[in-house]
Amino acid sequence: MLDGLRRTVRGVLFAAGLAAGIWLGALLGRVTYETRLMLLGARRRVHRTPADLDLAASDVVLRGEDGVTVRGWFIAATADHAPAVLIVHGWPWHRGGNRAGELTLPDADVDLLAPAAALQRRGLHVLLIDLRNHGTSDAAPPVTFGLRESRDVLAAVGWLAQQPGVDAQRIGVLGYSMGANAALYAAAAGEQIHAVVAVQPVEPAVFLQRYGREQYGAVGVVLAHIAGMLPRMLGGPALGQIRLLPLVRQIRHARVRYIQGDRDPWGDHRAVVELERATPHAAGLITVAAGDRYAGYQYPTHHPEVIGELLGR
Repeated sequence: MLDGLRRTVRGVLFAAGLAAGIWLGALLGRVTYETRLMLLGARRRVHRTPADLDLAASDVVLRGEDGVTVRGWFIAATADHAPAVLIVHGWPWHRGGNRAGELTLPDADVDLLAPAAALQRRGLHVLLIDLRNHGTSDAAPPVTFGLRESRDVLAAVGWLAQQPGVDAQRIGVLGYSMGANAALYAAAAGEQIHAVVAVQPVEPAVFLQRYGREQYGAVGVVLAHIAGMLPRMLGGPALGQIRLLPLVRQIRHARVRYIQGDRDPWGDHRAVVELERATPHAAGLITVAAGDRYAGYQYPTHHPEVIGELLGR
């Protein structure tokens, strides 16, 4: 009887150990995958094109000041001397937006072609680009969540300013998350950007800690701290060095409107309030009732005028 009990205990312990090993392996696999996305981005084929919406678009190939090749689509307005909007995606999306489940992250669909179509119908030129390390643009790791990506924004805005039919005095940027960060960095660096709509900008270290805590609990905070230092191994800054509040104080030319979900678990509504207050030519903060981060991203799809108004359209 005692031998049988011992065999039962050993069997239970073996099963428990096996289950724990499988769980730990899955956890480590997911953490490794997400860390890779954080460092390297997600270069892949864009799953949807303007032709799917019956939009006439031309392919654009740009080269930034550091030599990185960036690709995109230009959708021209029908009117001459019209304002233009650059749409900049978030991490780890591409110029078409995000398709839920494609990268096995907790996410939802975000369609960037829908606001592009709406803006073109309102009489604006629209340019959508893949930021470096995303979509079909060049790899240039590490991902810096807006810092180096702002070079792509500046190259795209410079290209727009030279296009026939574009009013170079009315160029705006609609940026999402990492794209919002990149737009803010670019607006602080030059005077060609006249309006920015920053949809849920967030300092990457804050995002990483909040995401880690929600997805992995207390261990996620530790993992986030470690992951935040990894970009230095690829010649980039630690994520804690990428700060938005000092940056927005330097935006002297562009009007900036912010959009933020009120209950975004990975962002910080109070921090965006501070950004809006610190921005010299702030055009207000739109607070969206949103129980998750992705609900906040939908606002420009339903309200494309949010950027058109800043450009007089």
